[in-house]
Amino acid sequence: MEWTSPVLLITVAAVLATAAAAAGSPPPLGLPGCPTSCGNVTVPYPFGISANCSHSAGFNLACDHTYSPPRLFVGTSSDRVQVTDVSLDEATVRVLREVVVNVTFNTTLDTSSFGWGFLSGRRAGPLVLAFGRNDFFVTGCNVQATLHELSDADDDPLITGCSSFCSLNSQRDGWGLKGGGCRRKCHGAGCCKAAIPSMYDHYIVRVAGLVPDVGGKQQLHEAPPPDLSMVPVLLEWAMDSTLASSTDNTTATTRCPKDGASSACKSEHSSCKEVDNPFHRGYTCRCLPGYHGNPYLADGCQDIDECADPEHYGCYGECNNMPGTFECRCRRGFQGNASMVHGCVKSSQGLSIALGVGSGAVVIILALSTMIIIQKLKKRRIRKQRQRFFKQNHGQLLQKLVCQRADIAERMIVTKEELERATNNFDKARKLGGGGHGTVYKGILSSQHVVAIKKSKIVIQKEITEFINEVAILSQVNHRNIVKLIGCCLETEVPLLVYEFISNGTLHNHLHVEASVSLSWKDRLRVAIETARALTYLHSLASTPIIHRDIKSPNILLDDMLTVKLSDFGALRYIPIDEEVVHTDVQGTLGYLDPTYLITGHLTEKSDVYSFAVLLVELLTGKKPVSYRSCQGFNLVNHFVALLSQGNLDEILDRQVEREGDGEVVDIALLAQMCVKFSSEDRPTMRQVEMTLESIQAAEFPSDVTDDDRSSEGSNLEARSWG
Repeated sequence: MEWTSPVLLITVAAVLATAAAAAGSPPPLGLPGCPTSCGNVTVPYPFGISANCSHSAGFNLACDHTYSPPRLFVGTSSDRVQVTDVSLDEATVRVLREVVVNVTFNTTLDTSSFGWGFLSGRRAGPLVLAFGRNDFFVTGCNVQATLHELSDADDDPLITGCSSFCSLNSQRDGWGLKGGGCRRKCHGAGCCKAAIPSMYDHYIVRVAGLVPDVGGKQQLHEAPPPDLSMVPVLLEWAMDSTLASSTDNTTATTRCPKDGASSACKSEHSSCKEVDNPFHRGYTCRCLPGYHGNPYLADGCQDIDECADPEHYGCYGECNNMPGTFECRCRRGFQGNASMVHGCVKSSQGLSIALGVGSGAVVIILALSTMIIIQKLKKRRIRKQRQRFFKQNHGQLLQKLVCQRADIAERMIVTKEELERATNNFDKARKLGGGGHGTVYKGILSSQHVVAIKKSKIVIQKEITEFINEVAILSQVNHRNIVKLIGCCLETEVPLLVYEFISNGTLHNHLHVEASVSLSWKDRLRVAIETARALTYLHSLASTPIIHRDIKSPNILLDDMLTVKLSDFGALRYIPIDEEVVHTDVQGTLGYLDPTYLITGHLTEKSDVYSFAVLLVELLTGKKPVSYRSCQGFNLVNHFVALLSQGNLDEILDRQVEREGDGEVVDIALLAQMCVKFSSEDRPTMRQVEMTLESIQAAEFPSDVTDDDRSSEGSNLEARSWG
């Protein structure tokens, strides 16, 4: 006996899409110069068609112009599927896949196995079957079909399956397949259905015959011709996509990047949503409520103009669009609830008559009363907004500081209005520069003091916490070589810090000039000593020792007398008294960053020692640690140490240092070599480094040694002997 053809289908359960009206021009869909459509299918970034137009290789699509209209495909030319829709909101891709397979059995023991997949060979890519949104259909007579995970083991794990049976009459009628009836009602008679609970991109399908005859009689039926249907399959995707085994019981970690710069969510009006179901992990990006567009582009999420179609958003009165939201109120002369149909009714005529016939005095009183009420409401709104910002910006920390040090509180509080006047509302012409932790503006306070005002770049809690961290530390720091914190303002959306203004630029600007002469060797040695003193002070604070974490020449300011002012404490960390090592996310500047800290994440005071040693090398060579590469591909530190060991230090020394320096240059080079040892335990402390540098200065430039320096001459000489 012979019977045939279970028909295997995978279909989409449901796909929903929404659209909204945007304010102004439509938001961008793709990278500049990249096509964003193929035929009638839109292709938004992170997907792309041309070279360098997608986020990564897993998001590459191909537009086949041999069709009319052109068709969009994903996969290689030999194994590809047609794409009919890409949804950013749902993070899904709808494709068409040929899924019908005809199988013939001769005995009850016969089975047939074959692979069913899409994009085979790309199991590590971002596209997988949408979780819980596709079904497994089997049509045919007296067959059992099971779906298995593709595995390297001997037995492929079972995922799902079902059985389909037919009576003799239904077989004669074509197993109930006429008109696709089983697809409408699939309950096991001629058709069965099962949910697909896991989301791989390749499966093994096994089909087995169950009954070789019907009613004890051998029956012979001719197999229907193959019906190679193209049915929709719904795929889903995620950034940093990974597949997880169904037996993986480990605790899931957060998928959204902690570092905003490394996130794929580039729009400032976007948010990150974790994808962490049992089989698929990663994250997707969404525009914030009130915005729409492409969150994967810097200017992709744009404000929705709800007032372009106010009734769609439940506004039946006067609509006023605002960034991310809108205001709805009754029109002039009406009152009530503008969010309800016919919710606004005409105002009472009595008030209009009274105003029309009333005396001038009544009109004036009403006008004045209205102005007073408006002013009070405005002040109340501003006060509440400032209270909200104060709480959001950890104002409780400042309150605690006020209770402990009243003298600090008196000078620390700076109002928002004062800073706006000082910077002409943060005019771009007042901008001094920016770094990894904020933008700095020059301002003039009402007291005529010239100050530098630091403002955070983005409104995220991590940046706000770092600002408050800087306030708490610098308000209590008092050292001539550390920039002085004058005050702060927590009444704005982002906290503002006010510093003393240092007029002579950064050490980086003085070192790396086009002229043949920059800082003298005598000044370079003094800058190194003063920087070492500042770091020794921070490391030696009795209550809470501090690690700066970002020592580099751009963070060393110089005043008119070329005195060092160490700045930018946005990355600093406390060292608890009972601990020597802090475990933290790596932060700093490549080229200056301690390699031990970079690899292990273990932060110690010796990490600042390494960065300071790189600064010494920069002072000796005049080279930029961030961008320097030797002919052999070495970075600045490795090349410097190699030349020092070979006795060829002159090859890399700055010509001015070579002319003006003497034997002390080699002493400082050897000190730098000790400070950049890979093992942090082999490096000296900043106190030892400071003492060694002071002893070198005392021997070379005796006239520069102050009375305070002479009082510690014995310990300094001991330090130089150590160096």
